[in-house]
Amino acid sequence: MLLHVTVASAIATSAHALGALQQDPLMDKERYAAACPDYRSYSSHQHPPFSLGTLRLPFQRPAPQCRTFSSPLVETVIQDLNERIQDKDIARLFENAFPNTLDTTVRWHVDGTQPKKERSKAYSDTYYSLNEGKWEGPQSFIVTGDINAEWLRDSTNQLAQYQTLAKKDKALENLILGAINTQAEYVIESPYCNAFQPPPPSGLDPTGNGQMDSTHPFYEPSRVFECKWELDSLAAFLRLSNQFHNSTGSTAFLTKRWFKAANTIMDTLEAQARSTFDENGDYERNMYTFQRNTNTGTETLSLTGVGNPLANNTGLIRSAFRPSDDATILGFLVPANAMMAVELKATAALLNKSAPKKDADTTALHEKMASVAASIEKGIWDHAVFTHPVFGRVFAYEVDGYGSRIFMDDANLPSLLALPLMGFLPSSNEVYQNTRRMVLSQAGNPYYLKGANFAGIGGPHIGLQHAWPMSVLLQAMTSEDDIEISRCIEAVRNVSSLGLINESVHVMFGGDTTRSWFAWANSVFAQTVLDVAKRKPHLLFGEGKEPYEIL
Repeated sequence: MLLHVTVASAIATSAHALGALQQDPLMDKERYAAACPDYRSYSSHQHPPFSLGTLRLPFQRPAPQCRTFSSPLVETVIQDLNERIQDKDIARLFENAFPNTLDTTVRWHVDGTQPKKERSKAYSDTYYSLNEGKWEGPQSFIVTGDINAEWLRDSTNQLAQYQTLAKKDKALENLILGAINTQAEYVIESPYCNAFQPPPPSGLDPTGNGQMDSTHPFYEPSRVFECKWELDSLAAFLRLSNQFHNSTGSTAFLTKRWFKAANTIMDTLEAQARSTFDENGDYERNMYTFQRNTNTGTETLSLTGVGNPLANNTGLIRSAFRPSDDATILGFLVPANAMMAVELKATAALLNKSAPKKDADTTALHEKMASVAASIEKGIWDHAVFTHPVFGRVFAYEVDGYGSRIFMDDANLPSLLALPLMGFLPSSNEVYQNTRRMVLSQAGNPYYLKGANFAGIGGPHIGLQHAWPMSVLLQAMTSEDDIEISRCIEAVRNVSSLGLINESVHVMFGGDTTRSWFAWANSVFAQTVLDVAKRKPHLLFGEGKEPYEIL
């Protein structure tokens, strides 16, 4: 109790100080920083004013002067939906969740108007030729929340709900363009890594993850927070680019650095498409290895960091880790392969249509992307579809190409549940519908967890008693059933007493949650509300109400 009072007092003091500062209109944002509370602590306590709903959910946004990025258009959307949504607890959750990435996680952003630095005589012309455009233009460093590092996957998903606004808000457009540029630098330098330190030009200090990992290829710890090879990380970079282009029509991200990152991705996919044994049956050690000194099996790879064997000529790409950052058991992770196939195909089409210079290199790149996408998609249908004894023909979660498969799903996206949201197939597909029934049942998915307090898909990352609200929101977005959609949204509402979406919730005990500041989960809630407001407006606004869509 003493700790609670101390933190609450600090927050109250900070709020009082902010009130005093707000009286001086000449004060700029930087001068408020000392009075802004640490959002890690702030997010773990309730703050007034409380919603008018039965749960009286708190208002969890930082004071305007403490927000890391602002968009008037985002505020307009919040106001619009606050007026329309009948359930005022759901309205409050949206009000807190929709802007959470902008409010709290934009650690560094430059708009690209800064003058270029003069060349240092210490570096040769060859160095500058190889690094032309490095860290130039808009740049954005987007952290995941309570961990001061950027995951490619998380940041792409954190920004997704703003993509449709970017065409009307130049500041948002610049922020997302900056995120693409920054991710490109990460991909170029360390394509096998999943989470990154602040960019060197930001002047922000790196933080350690507390681990001593033995990884190949080598990475620089001051640049990389963690280096787990996750196929969906590179797919996320392409997805961020594709979403941006689809929303704005802009090709400003197609710089020399972006093309270098795209070619780096293709080289990485080629290396990770190789099997454990060559055509003659001789062992070939994989380019990527990872070992961690840990007593948690999901945090390291078996067989001295290589992982279990994978078969030849499947068309699939190896992923050493899942989007949960847990190690795969069978290295062909089906949802990640599906996501990569979708994004390669979309990027190939983008380059074929919109690349500013369709030279031989660009043509070769888009043709290679289209070819690899088709190969992966064929590999999924050939090697990842099996007849389940209960559910019929379904997708496996992981396969090895030898016929081994794992029937399960994990809460993190990409997932089997999210295949239609990723654009891999329509939700009406029979194999998908069978798979959906399987992964949303305790009989078919060992990580579908159910208790008196909550039910949903979890995963080994947290354990066998915590389900993730994110999975329940994905369930809502992949459903056409009004009752199921309402039940999912209400279930998440009922376990979100802090006014934010937790990473996970104990299925038996309501107060047992993880990560009150997890921006990705907040983004998925916002995306769900916007999706339902467009597809099923009566569920949020009442019968006869018009759909709400950001055009």
